[in-house]
Formats: sequence, C-alpha cells, structure tokens
Amino acid sequence: MIKISNLSKHFILHNQNSAVIPVMDQAEFSVAEGECVALVGQSGAGKSTLMRMIYGNYLAQNGAIWVGETNVVGATAREIIDLRRKTLGYVSQFLRVVPRVPTRDVVAEPLLALGEEQTKARRKAEELLSLLNIPEHLWDLSPTTFSGGEQQRVNIARGFVYDYPALLLDEPTASLDVKNRSIVLGLVESAKARGAAIIGIFHDEAARDQVCDRVIDVTQYTPKAA
Repeated sequence: MIKISNLSKHFILHNQNSAVIPVMDQAEFSVAEGECVALVGQSGAGKSTLMRMIYGNYLAQNGAIWVGETNVVGATAREIIDLRRKTLGYVSQFLRVVPRVPTRDVVAEPLLALGEEQTKARRKAEELLSLLNIPEHLWDLSPTTFSGGEQQRVNIARGFVYDYPALLLDEPTASLDVKNRSIVLGLVESAKARGAAIIGIFHDEAARDQVCDRVIDVTQYTPKAA
C-alpha cells in the first residue's frame, strides 16, 4: 500500500549562504495492507521529515513514494489533495483548524469533504468524540481553547472518522492519560484489522510493542559524511 524507493532529501538554508543540510539518502521500504510500521531513531534522524514527505508537505530530491496508485514525488497539487481526501490520513501532534469552527464539525470535515450527508457525518464525529472522552458540552465549541490532551484527542477523532486505506501517526498517544491511551491503541488495532497500512512514530515503547508489526530505524538512511 505504501512503497518508498531510493528516496533522498536535503534542505537548503537560503538565509545562511545556501548551506545544504542532508537529511535522508536512498530510503527504501514498504508497508503492506493491515501492517503497522514504526519509525525509530534518535531526535533529528529524519522521522518527521519522512512522514511529511509521504504526506506531500516536503519535496523529495529524488526517488519515489507510492501510496496506492499515486506517486507523491512529482504529483500535482490536485493529485495530493485527492490522495489526502480519499486515501491517506495524517494524525499530527498539533491541531491546526480554522478558528471558531465547532469541534464536531472539525472532526466531521473529512466525511463532509467526501460528500457524506451532514447528519451522518456529525453522528460519526460524535461517536468518536464520546469514545475519546471529549465532554458533550464542548462539541459546539472550537477546540482551539481546549487543553493539549483534549486537542490531541480531537486530532485523533478527525484522523479516524474516515476509514483511510493508509494512515500516518505522529506520536498519537502523546499527552494522553492511561485510559485514553488504551482507547487510541484500540483504534489503531481496529484500523489494522480492516486493512489499513500504517506508519507511526511511537516514543512510547509499550504502545509501539502493542500495535506495531516491525520497526524501521531511519538512521540507516542518514547520509554518510563525505
């Protein structure tokens, strides 16, 4: 479902004499349907950069990133938008939403974007918000005023409201208490059971051991010093 081939990335610091910072070289791996793969490696090794390349936020210098039938490397903006709408979900560590939009509509938005009837989309959003212990009296408020843990759970609800064939999870259990951590891991296991291909960053080793089938150490793709 996800295939990374000969993938390389560097950053150019234009405000610092165009210094080149190599990040990744010749990354190569794949993720099958129903499989969860964890990215590991020390801070700065390129885990989040790789996730952002897969999602189309960062450009790669060369190589290929196949998600289903779409090669993210070289895809048009329209193709990336379509991929995100129908195929590839992303649960980041940070909630980024339009201010003043009610929480239930923030969560329902992926379904609404696919043409789901509003009542059904909101009902599904409410089910997930309830499951993730977001109090009902908050559903009509913007999540921008919520605590960090509540915002993380809204992010997770939004990421799981639609059955994406592929998912990117960036520290999905961060900021969560034991009860909500268990619920989120259950959602990951359910996504695997229905056949989703998942790539995640899990600094929580117990969580990683519970839901991940294998790990990929991204330091093996760190460019070698000249």
